[in-house]
Amino acid sequence: MKAMILAAGFGTRLFPLTIDRTKPAIPFLGKPLVGYVAEYIGRFGFRDIVVNLHHQPDSVISALGDGSRFGVHIDYTREEPQILGTAGALDNARRFLEDGTFLVVNGKIITDIDISAALDSHRRTGAVATMVLKPNLKRERFTVVETADGFVTGFGDFAAPLTEEEIRDAEHEPASPAMFTGIHIFEPRVFDYIPRGIYSDIVPTFYSPALSKGEKIAAHITDGEWYELSTIPRYLDISLAMMNGSNLHTGMSCSVADSAHIRDSVFWDDVAVGDEASLYRTIIADGVNIAAGEHFENAAIVRAEMVRNCPEIPEKAPHGYIQGENYIVPLN
Repeated sequence: MKAMILAAGFGTRLFPLTIDRTKPAIPFLGKPLVGYVAEYIGRFGFRDIVVNLHHQPDSVISALGDGSRFGVHIDYTREEPQILGTAGALDNARRFLEDGTFLVVNGKIITDIDISAALDSHRRTGAVATMVLKPNLKRERFTVVETADGFVTGFGDFAAPLTEEEIRDAEHEPASPAMFTGIHIFEPRVFDYIPRGIYSDIVPTFYSPALSKGEKIAAHITDGEWYELSTIPRYLDISLAMMNGSNLHTGMSCSVADSAHIRDSVFWDDVAVGDEASLYRTIIADGVNIAAGEHFENAAIVRAEMVRNCPEIPEKAPHGYIQGENYIVPLN
């Protein structure tokens, strides 16, 4: 059984951390994010994986190679000159996938969701596709997936925040809308819905038309751990949550003065921190030098030269400023 990892996106909300790489290729606690995904699906017996490329494609290839260090074999598809969307990505990889049931996983998640259980649900229901869902307990801004009796029935707007009445009501647990985890299972019949060689998204191209035709779309709801790293604050919060109480994670070849004060921070490679510098809740990217006595908190920091040489700052990128040799993005 084959799998696909989606890794073509731009990662604009993670800029400037994605200034020289795509989102799935950013380091996460010593490993490329997409490497976690490859290892994760490999644990469930998936060995043949195809990864789609568009933005900064070489950064993904550098992160994954042929897949051998993650226990899998990886092929690549390229989306050129334009990105193709999720359904378009499947079309572009159909020669790898169309010979049987296959798995698709977003390349920006960290999770321990049991794929074997989801596959059991898929086979038991005879569905053309299965969406792996989670209760959106915090009512975060994810699209609502409507379900009934174990099947998807439609899609709603973003989950509404808890009302004051729901917050005050200690006796009744408020209903949690279901949200999509970025994990789907498909039968090859999905390709009957997907046009050839053009941009297309999966919900309007496949899911909604399939539901209208009475196709079965199974809803596998799980309470497994799941994190989606689509913004810089999410990246930092999830990193800290997985550091097991450590104040600092460092990449390779970092130099930190003994008198520096550092809490709840993540360093990539080749970071240098001078005497009496103070860092709290920071992400320090490759090659950044924090001078003696500097203080930063709630910030992501990259080398200013990278931003100066960047032809265009994405519209959705968080705002930052240049200070000395560094470009600082406040996270609050």
